[in-house]
Amino acid sequence: MAGLSFEKKRAPRTVGYPAAVPVRVYGPGNASVDGVPVAAAPGEEIQQAVLNRLQSLAISVGAPIHATIHDDLAGCVVPLEVSADGSSRVTGEPVRLTAPRTAGTAAAAPAAPGTPQAPAAPSGPPVTTDAGADSRLGLPYDEPAPAQTPARGFDAVAEEVLGDGPLTETAEGAELLAEPMGRINEAVRAGRVDAAAELAERTLAEASAVFGPHHAEVLHVRELSAYIAYLGDDPVRACRLSLELARLRHQARDGEAAYGNLQSAATAWRAVRDPEEGLRLGRELIGLWTDLAAEPGPAADDSRPLEAARARMIRLADRAAGAARA
Repeated sequence: MAGLSFEKKRAPRTVGYPAAVPVRVYGPGNASVDGVPVAAAPGEEIQQAVLNRLQSLAISVGAPIHATIHDDLAGCVVPLEVSADGSSRVTGEPVRLTAPRTAGTAAAAPAAPGTPQAPAAPSGPPVTTDAGADSRLGLPYDEPAPAQTPARGFDAVAEEVLGDGPLTETAEGAELLAEPMGRINEAVRAGRVDAAAELAERTLAEASAVFGPHHAEVLHVRELSAYIAYLGDDPVRACRLSLELARLRHQARDGEAAYGNLQSAATAWRAVRDPEEGLRLGRELIGLWTDLAAEPGPAADDSRPLEAARARMIRLADRAAGAARA
């Protein structure tokens, strides 16, 4: 599956990747980082593949990346920091989400009752704790499960593609779109991004002709098209599609959905390397984000991503000015 192109390594700066990068480990061979599927290479553990992706992100921003690892296999959440040199450290105690699935439960079955067991850590090899020792942190399974933040943006789309839930939004959509949506998801999972993009374009045209451009099914297919564009190394198209969706959802007073599309736009925007294009898209992104943050809803609850976007605009302006002088 196509990967992202990252900026060259720079000296560490005080402003890095916005907030904590969401990571989901779905099973032994599948995960997603910031909504982008990650698959383990033959003979590679999925935890190492995730670490490699986080290290690339750290190199791209010249600063450590903070990630929140939702490990479905182990049934826990682990906060992790990954530096550009590949080192990693757990920044807090792992917390149980749910009872681990079969693999995790089987691993704990030799264990004495009540003994804290080590979850399948997201870092593969032992990680460095705040105390400086290499260890795997044990997980006390009697801790209460924390409130879960709903997946948003490309992470939510990735869960749909990798999961086995409904493929459509409505009953009428299921009749027309279940089969092509299934083929699109299958192509994405197989890494055939170009084929998935072509299928999505045809499905979008058919759905628009039948339901109209603003129908829920049409918007759903457009979300998937934006995600596929992002996977296909076309972050500009992914950002523009997501911004358009966010505007439509904002106009429809659907703040939650608009915020999800805005997060998708921000994820794609961070992958735009051309500074002039980045500045143009960034102005649109920040303008819409400011409007959403001024209203009650998820965008108003956390100002850090918006602050990080403004900080990136400064870096883009510096790069654009440097390119003009060269």
